[in-house]
Amino acid sequence: MVTEKRQKSLVIVQLAGGNDALNTIIPYGDGLYYDWRKDVRIEQDKVLPINDYLGFNPALGSIKSLYDQNQVAIINGVGYPDPNRSHFRSIDIWHTGESKGIGESGWLGRAMRELDPKAENPIIGVNFGKGLPRALSLRGVPVASVSDLENYGLLPDIKVEQSRDLALSAFSQIYGSAMAHDAVSQFIGQTGMDALKGADILRTAPEQYSSSIEYADNPISQSMKNIAQVLTADIGTRVFYTTYGSFDTHAAELDTHTRLWTDTSNAISDFMADMKEHNLQDDVLVLVWSEFGRRIKDNSAGTDHGSGGVAFAIGGDVQGGLYGDYPSLKESDQLEGDLHFNNDFRGIYATIAERWLGVDPDTVSNGRFEQQDFLEHISNN
Repeated sequence: MVTEKRQKSLVIVQLAGGNDALNTIIPYGDGLYYDWRKDVRIEQDKVLPINDYLGFNPALGSIKSLYDQNQVAIINGVGYPDPNRSHFRSIDIWHTGESKGIGESGWLGRAMRELDPKAENPIIGVNFGKGLPRALSLRGVPVASVSDLENYGLLPDIKVEQSRDLALSAFSQIYGSAMAHDAVSQFIGQTGMDALKGADILRTAPEQYSSSIEYADNPISQSMKNIAQVLTADIGTRVFYTTYGSFDTHAAELDTHTRLWTDTSNAISDFMADMKEHNLQDDVLVLVWSEFGRRIKDNSAGTDHGSGGVAFAIGGDVQGGLYGDYPSLKESDQLEGDLHFNNDFRGIYATIAERWLGVDPDTVSNGRFEQQDFLEHISNN
C-alpha cells in the first residue's frame, strides 16, 4: 500500500455527446420539470434526494454515496456565453478554452507545459482511448494515447527479448537520426523518441498493480482501471483522460441514459475505492464534464441539443456540495428553450490549475475567470 504523500493527479472523464443535465441532477421539487418533461423524466419517488428541490438520477447511486461522504462537488449551470450547439464546435471550445476564435492549444496541454516546461517527462499526460483529445494538445508537450494498457508498448508481439531489443534499437536510430535535420524532422524525431520512452515506461504499470477492486467489463470501467494501474505505479503521469458515451440521446433516452450513467457512476466509485485502498484518495481529483446539456422540453423519446450543463469534481480533498444556482425552468428565464448557464467552465479550469496543480490559472483557462471553492488546498506541483 502506498503511504507516501504524492504529487496531485488529475483525471478527466468526458461524457461525449451532450449529457442531459436536467435528468442527471433533477429539480424534482419544481413542478415545471414535470410540465416540460412529459415523457423523458424521472419520477419523484425514484430520485435520490439532495435536498427538497434537487436530487440525483437513481443511475448515479454510487456517486450519490460519494456525495454523502462530502467527496463530490456538483457544479450546476455550467457553460459559456453564446453557447454553440454543435458537438464539434462546443467540444473544441471546452478543449481549448477559446469560445470566440479557434484555439491553438488545449487547456491541459498548457497545464502540462507549466508542470514540465522542459518536456522531460514523456508520460506526463496519458489518454485512455482512441486518438488524442484537443484538450491535451500543445506542440512540444508529450502525451501518450493508450487503447489497452495490458497490451500497450512498442512491438508487444515480439516475444524473444533479443529480437525485440534489435527492433527497438532500429526504431531509436530512425527517429534519433531525424533529430539532426530541419525543425519539422526534429519535431517528428522527438515525437518518436518520446513514444519510445513512454511506451517502455507505461508497459511496466500493470505488473506493479495490485488491488482488491473488481472493475466491471465495460469501456469506462476498464479505462478507470487502467488509470488506477498507472497512477498507483507512480511513474510520473499527472494528467489522465478518458471519454465515454455517446450521451447524444435524441431517442430512447431513458434506457440509454440510465445504462451510461450506471456504468460511469460505478466506474468512478470503484476507482475512488481503489484510490482509498492505496491511500491516494486525497491526491486524485476527477473532473466529469460534457460539451453541453439538452433542451428543457423533451421530444417524447429523447432530448435535443441544449445548454446549461452540469459538471462534477470528485475526490477526497474536494469540498463537496452544490455550487452555483440551478438554472430556472421558467419560460421567461430560458435561453431559447434551454437552461441558461451561470458558471463559466473556464472558472473550473482556473480553480483546478491554481488550487490543485499549482500552475498559472490564467494561462491554463485562457483568460481570467472567477474561481470556485470546491477546492481549498493550494498545491505545490
